[in-house]
Amino acid sequence: MIQLTDSAVAAVKTALARAREPAEGLRIMVETGGCAGFKYLMGLESRSRDGDVVIDQAGVKLYVDAESQGHVTGMTVDFVTGLESSGFVFDNPNATSKCSCGKSFS
Repeated sequence: MIQLTDSAVAAVKTALARAREPAEGLRIMVETGGCAGFKYLMGLESRSRDGDVVIDQAGVKLYVDAESQGHVTGMTVDFVTGLESSGFVFDNPNATSKCSCGKSFS
């Protein structure tokens, strides 16, 4: 369903290790908003919810709610580090267009 690059796995594991409250994995969601129609939301998660798909990849659990699953199937998530900014980058084959920042799509 979703692929994490090695860099993304390392970033999530670092975030989990530094979390103030215990967390087991990462939740990836899509909701209406952003400049292109939909936006990605990510956050640390401690448990699954009804309707979630739970994916274990390289020791990282990904939680995806039922409404977001169709939007993220086949997506690859990377973590890039640059001089001006660092963060997660989404390569989503379901997106027909995206905004210039890459955080919003349609």
